[in-house]
Amino acid sequence: MNNYWDQEINNNIQYIKQLSKQYPTINSACTEVINLEAILNLPKGTEHYLSDIHGEYEAFIHVLNNASGVIRRKIDYIFDNTIREHEKRRLAMLIYYPEQILEKVKNEEENLLEWYEITLHRLVLVCREISSKYTRSKVRKALPKDFEYIIEELLHEQQREVNKQEYYDGIINTIIEINRADNFMIAICRVIQRLAIDRLHIIGDIYDRGPGAHIILDKLMQHHSIDIQWGNHDILWMGAAAGSLACIASTIRISARYGNLNTIEEGYGINLLPLATFAMEYYKDDNCNNFDLVVSDKSAYTCKEINIIKKIHKAISIIQFKLEGKIIQRNPNFIMNDRLLLNMIDYEKGIIKIAEKTYKLSDNYFPTINPKNPYELTIEEKDVMEKLRLSYKNNEKLQKHTRFLFSKGSMYLTYNSNLLFHGCIPMDKKGVFNKVTIDGESYGGKELIDKIEMLIREYYFNNNNELNNIDYFWYLWTGPDSPLFGKNKMATFERYFLNDKAIKKEDKNSYYRYRDSEDKCREILQEFGISEDNSHIINGHVPVEVKKGESPIKAKGKLLVIDGGLSEAYQHITGIAGYTLIYNSYGLLMVAHEKFESKKKAIDNEKDIVSSYQILEKNNKRLRVKNTDIGKELKKEIIGLKMLLQAYHKGIIKEK
Repeated sequence: MNNYWDQEINNNIQYIKQLSKQYPTINSACTEVINLEAILNLPKGTEHYLSDIHGEYEAFIHVLNNASGVIRRKIDYIFDNTIREHEKRRLAMLIYYPEQILEKVKNEEENLLEWYEITLHRLVLVCREISSKYTRSKVRKALPKDFEYIIEELLHEQQREVNKQEYYDGIINTIIEINRADNFMIAICRVIQRLAIDRLHIIGDIYDRGPGAHIILDKLMQHHSIDIQWGNHDILWMGAAAGSLACIASTIRISARYGNLNTIEEGYGINLLPLATFAMEYYKDDNCNNFDLVVSDKSAYTCKEINIIKKIHKAISIIQFKLEGKIIQRNPNFIMNDRLLLNMIDYEKGIIKIAEKTYKLSDNYFPTINPKNPYELTIEEKDVMEKLRLSYKNNEKLQKHTRFLFSKGSMYLTYNSNLLFHGCIPMDKKGVFNKVTIDGESYGGKELIDKIEMLIREYYFNNNNELNNIDYFWYLWTGPDSPLFGKNKMATFERYFLNDKAIKKEDKNSYYRYRDSEDKCREILQEFGISEDNSHIINGHVPVEVKKGESPIKAKGKLLVIDGGLSEAYQHITGIAGYTLIYNSYGLLMVAHEKFESKKKAIDNEKDIVSSYQILEKNNKRLRVKNTDIGKELKKEIIGLKMLLQAYHKGIIKEK
């Protein structure tokens, strides 16, 4: 045994010397070993997985605030039948929206002081239950500085200590007497929210369709523990921030289509006036009917506003098609020549030839296209796009959000024996990983995804002006072998200009057929270095058509799809309003959410989002921190500390 330690100390002497600076005595090293060993035996923290938020900030924030219903379930567990249903409902809503509910209570409660006293005690009980699985040190880090000592005292109240009961009651009464009850309640509600979700995983697509992607990102930037797997809509905005004109055009087109130009103009403060002026000049005589808004309720817009948006929508769409054509022409390795459609149009006859078949265009007004050189931007289009490029690249808020997506995000993540990615691992019809040529080399599977991530990181941070690198942002958005897109084409042109349904069909990558195979899912997991029996693939991207009987559980539970339609634009397909996956110490739980109407209605009616729960896996033994990735790191730290202790005992390193 001594020989073992001697060899280990010798092999790791530099690391041990560095460790001795942090733990300069035997006592300090022993204390940390005891602390870490204790942490290993705590229950694992609760992980929450969400995907495809698509700008629906009110629904997302509500799900985050109520921890997918976990907080309400804790309230039911703690109080059971001891308080009435409406009291439970109000307590839950207070935790979700403390400022707003406090304002409401002040207008409704006749005996406010009594309500404060009762509610403060109840909040402490909820906070105590939520925090029970964590160390005092971790809870302390979550506490606001103003109330750190007081909350900590109340959380560790022992009801058996009769002598201290008056002491605890005195704390509560004093908080009320000195008019700090509101501030204290808000503080403890925030602590409950934070501790209810130990780790948040976002499986892609924060942007587009809904009205508040920028609000969601501001919220995510405040979260204490988060990772993000990029979706194709996220990479589109990241590409726009990097200066890709095609990506910029696409972000504006989608925002116009879904009536969300406010995200660009007000959310990011980007000036769209040059584009609007251009559109009104060149499309003033065009009704642009094919470019109408895709919204459930147009009453929020005037006829004049709708007319302007439609013209902006068409103008930027034509610019987008031109810019995309240029990318395809300069990147033959993308193998996307079938998407070069502007040169296939007979502009006099108003027809287009695609794959040897001729179609009549439903709109043949193209005032800015030169039939002899259809992909060339006009001088005015170039001027508009250059102004937009400078606005996107120099926008402080957009760049801050993009850097956050790079720092907390990635193409995929392996975490606690699960593989998280938004879209797919591109495969051919035989289920073999597709090979893609990049810089003369062929890549497939994990190597392909690693290579693409390296390229886009290199471009954004080095900004080396190599067009091919920046074009990969756009390819990830729409390319046939993109892991984030996973279809043979994005039929944007066809949706706007052709009536034939067949030509608009977008065929999914073979991955979506093979993901039902347990063996194929195990093969994918092994490709990413995961071989544990309890491992899973967790996907978003393709909405689960629940109302048609589709299940989010694939391949006998090896693959879980959590895009249930949090975005309103997809709810007619899914029949629900989003999934959350919860992974706690007891097992895996899938939560299906019903439609969330609005924050205002939730507060006014004190009505929580309706959610249903499905247990996917239940652990025979409660999982502990030692069973997690964090546990693996802690075990390494313990080994290092034990080597340090041996070095102290042997005199190899002296105590300070």
